[in-house]
Amino acid sequence: MEELVEKKLRLVFNDDNIKFDKSCFAGGLTNYNYIMEIKGTKYVVRQPGGMTELMIDRKIEKINNQIVSELGLNSECIYFDEDSGIKISLYINNSKNIAQIGPGFIVNLKRVSDLLKKTHYSKKCFPNIFDWEAELIKYENIIERLNGSFFFDYGVLKKQLLEFIKKNIKKTILVPCHNDTVPENFVADDSGKAYLLDWEYSGMNDPSWDVAAYILESRLAEEEINEFLIYYYGCLPSSDEILKIKVWMMSQDLLWTVWAMIRHYNGDDFLDYCNFRYERFKKNIKKITNLSDYSIADMVK
Repeated sequence: MEELVEKKLRLVFNDDNIKFDKSCFAGGLTNYNYIMEIKGTKYVVRQPGGMTELMIDRKIEKINNQIVSELGLNSECIYFDEDSGIKISLYINNSKNIAQIGPGFIVNLKRVSDLLKKTHYSKKCFPNIFDWEAELIKYENIIERLNGSFFFDYGVLKKQLLEFIKKNIKKTILVPCHNDTVPENFVADDSGKAYLLDWEYSGMNDPSWDVAAYILESRLAEEEINEFLIYYYGCLPSSDEILKIKVWMMSQDLLWTVWAMIRHYNGDDFLDYCNFRYERFKKNIKKITNLSDYSIADMVK
C-alpha cells in the first residue's frame, strides 16, 4: 500500500522524485493520515487501513465527499482513488482538531452542533443508507472469514439490544449523516471556521446517531451533554429522543467492537480498544433494561 501511495503521489503531482513521507502523522483509526508539503503546499495524504476495502464502499464515499465539499463542510479534496481508497486533500492551515482543543468547551459544542445541523438539514441526499445492523452483519461475516471468534456472551447481549430497540424505538428518520462523529474529525482553523472531515461512513441515517456518537466519543460530562443537546435541539429533547440517543450509543459500542475485532484479526493493535468498547456495551445494556432513569452521562463512563 505504501508503494501504491507513492506511485499515486508521483502521478498526481507529475514528479517521479516524490517520496511518500510518513514523518508527520496526522492521526486516524480506520486509515492513516500524513501531512506532506509538496511544491510549497501542505496536503493530507490518506493511506487506507487494513481490511478497509471490505468494510467501506469507496465509490459511495467519493460521491458523498463531493456533496459535502459543495456544502462547504469538508476540506478540499484534490485526488480520490475509489479503487484503493487513497485520498489527497488540502491541509487546513493553522488548524487543530477539536479533540486537541477541548471537545466539551462551549465554543466547540456550538461548532459541532452547527456543523451537524448544516449536514442534517441540508436538502442534499446521499445515495446510500447507513444501516448499522446491516453493517454489523457485514463485519461479523468478515470475522468468520478470518476464522476469528466472538466474546462468549456476544450473541446473547446482541439479541438483548435488538429486542430492546424493537420494543422501544418506534420512530426514526433518514437525513444525511456523517456517522463517525469522533471529535478528531472536527477541525477548526485560527479564524474560527470549522470543518467536518472523513466521510467514509456517511449515509442517510437518523440524525440522533451523530449526536450520540459525539457525546460518546468525546466522553462528555453531564453538564456538557446538556449544553450540547440544547445547542443542537434548541431545548432539552423529549424522553423519546433521549432514549434514542442512548440506544445508538450502545449500538455504536457494539458495532465498533466488531470493527476493532476485524483490525485485531488482521494483525493491527486494536485489542484494548475492542475490549474497552465491549465492556462499556455490556455494562450499559444490562443497566438500561433495569434502570429507567439511567442517564446518558452514566452511559459515557
